[in-house]
Amino acid sequence: MGMLRYVVTDAWVPPSSFLAKVSGCRLTDRFHDELSHARVMAFNSSLILFEMLARVRQLGEWEIIVARNRWFQQKVLSLLRSQLSTIDPRPILLSYSYAALEPFRYAKSRGWKTVLAQIDPGPEEERIVAEEVGRVAELAAGWQPAPADYWVSWREECSLADAIVVNSEWSREGLIRSGVPREKVSVIPLAYEPGVGSGRLTEPRQQRRYPARFTVERPMRVLFLGLINLRKGVARLLEAARMLRDAPVEFWMVGPVQVANAKTIADSDRVKWFGPATRKQAAEYYRNADIFILPTLSDGFAITQLEAQAHGLPVISSKCCGGVVENGRNGIILEEPSAECIAAAIRDCVADPNRLRALAAASHVQNEFTTGMLGQRLQNLGSKG
Repeated sequence: MGMLRYVVTDAWVPPSSFLAKVSGCRLTDRFHDELSHARVMAFNSSLILFEMLARVRQLGEWEIIVARNRWFQQKVLSLLRSQLSTIDPRPILLSYSYAALEPFRYAKSRGWKTVLAQIDPGPEEERIVAEEVGRVAELAAGWQPAPADYWVSWREECSLADAIVVNSEWSREGLIRSGVPREKVSVIPLAYEPGVGSGRLTEPRQQRRYPARFTVERPMRVLFLGLINLRKGVARLLEAARMLRDAPVEFWMVGPVQVANAKTIADSDRVKWFGPATRKQAAEYYRNADIFILPTLSDGFAITQLEAQAHGLPVISSKCCGGVVENGRNGIILEEPSAECIAAAIRDCVADPNRLRALAAASHVQNEFTTGMLGQRLQNLGSKG
């Protein structure tokens, strides 16, 4: 749409580059074919050096997050001052949350417009996770809240932003509860377009087949794919799995495990752990599952919902994320992300495979979530004020 003038990012690794060849698969996702001719500025060498030093220093989780954010901001600030200071006419600087403060300070000093892309509901999400940690401390795996300065910096980012973009109404309400002015916040959902060009899927949406009834030999396969942590509602899901121990249901847990003692707490026969998956492997899980579940306690959007729908997979989702599922048409929305509600929704699907078949037939990525619609919404936002 002619809106993008520069991309400034931490790493940009074209497939033909030497770095892509020596790094294996670790940096190959730091590139996109559709931006191959865009003006992209990145800090590959500096990033590698930073990560090596961070590993040597054995920084804690929050120490490295804060240090990485500061490193990136200083690199961007140096670039803005040395190479991009004379941009004319005055641009819109869009920056992602928690690494926007220094670039925003510079932009405001130049009279530029600033847009904060807020990735989550902010401190409200931390409060929700802290409550869950208190409820199931045995699964917490050393979870720690962000340092106080983290939120001080974030509030200044919000103050300096002319507009704040979130990806869901859930995030918008979370920010407002945290004191962000309502009029500053706009909801623009994420986009996902399946197909070869997206780099994610290589096959079209499939026609799903379900048995006449689920049995021990052919259980209903419930897929969870993503970070396996408390924020995603995993503790509630494992509790539901225990409630359903006598039902013909199998739970597939795909993703990095970020909770403690999960495998000892869960029923090992009912819950299968597959670990992290590549995009190709994830596509296989989507294809072979019967239903996707996202009992998240808080998510800025959760694009896995759209990935599942791109494969024609019905979705069971909480209300605490992007509004993708239409209850009763292409999936099920949980009244609340509790073990009881999760178990009831799954039990209903087990009892009626025909219902699953109907939900799957209606499950596809809607026009609201195309890149064209995303671009139009950003363009409308940029033209305001």
